[in-house]
Amino acid sequence: MPIATPDHYAAMLDRAKEGGFAYPAINVTSSQTLNAALQGFAEAESDGILQVSLGTALYLSGTAVQNRFTGSRALALYAHEVAAHYPVTVALHTDHCPAENLDDWVRPLIADAIERRGRGLDPLYQSHMWDGSAVPLAENLSIATELLESSVAANTILEIEVGVIGGEEDGISHEINEQLYTTVDDARATVAALGVGERGRYLTALTFGNVHGVYHPDSVHLRPELLAEIQTVIGRETGRDKPFDLVFHGGSGSSAEDVRAAVASGVVKMNVDTDTQYAFTRSIAGHMIAKYDQVLKVDGGFGDKKAYDPRSWGKPAENAMAARVVEAAQTLGSAGRAMR
Repeated sequence: MPIATPDHYAAMLDRAKEGGFAYPAINVTSSQTLNAALQGFAEAESDGILQVSLGTALYLSGTAVQNRFTGSRALALYAHEVAAHYPVTVALHTDHCPAENLDDWVRPLIADAIERRGRGLDPLYQSHMWDGSAVPLAENLSIATELLESSVAANTILEIEVGVIGGEEDGISHEINEQLYTTVDDARATVAALGVGERGRYLTALTFGNVHGVYHPDSVHLRPELLAEIQTVIGRETGRDKPFDLVFHGGSGSSAEDVRAAVASGVVKMNVDTDTQYAFTRSIAGHMIAKYDQVLKVDGGFGDKKAYDPRSWGKPAENAMAARVVEAAQTLGSAGRAMR
């Protein structure tokens, strides 16, 4: 199926919230990992979300170009072409854009979507994340207000972060401390600034102890019950059931129990990056170690071209990553629920 239209994307999010499940949002770094994610979604019979990060956007444009807009646009065009051949619906999303990169990444992509809309075309990306975790909440929400208005004009959805995600991802890092927990007052301020949908739809990453990357379980204390508390309090004050469309960041390595509790509180999207990266690279490492004397020209030998042909290790790596995507879809409850 083609990449989700704005209406299809909204319908995907509605189905998840109403059905009590969430979509895996898989960070991809290349056409190869994008293909692996699509394969995984198809095998799981799950719709899903493909994400491009800050560093990946540069990487995709090539080391000699280093242009986030160019890299993001190039992968999106590729995704629109190949995704049409899979029996699932996927959306494209840009992940974790800090203040210093809005002007060279997210704002140009939103402007491109507005221009495309003027020509009767859908946006290349269906949503974009503004990561205001490094600035004061008032500034975070002020920028979010401006971006939400632009997103409405672009027919895209904005994702924001209210609170701080610990750990490190693509150069954006925070300590693991008490700031990892969003408060009810933070959520109230969000509603005061952005509304609850009447000014434009947005996704909210409320933090409940989340940490990016690989971490020791003893250093992380997830409190998914905090999401339920915020949804209940703000829901009572706004007259809406589960007023926030929630995003779970730092989902890799989380227990199935914590994931289920978060989804029950209104999480409709969970980011998965570290685990799928590892699955992909672990397969390649296994190939290289087992066939070291074939992929290398040892002691003046010639090696074996079939062993160092990138396709010989790339295809198994795609299969390994796809299997991890299937696992994520099963954990989140999206498996077997693809829109028809």
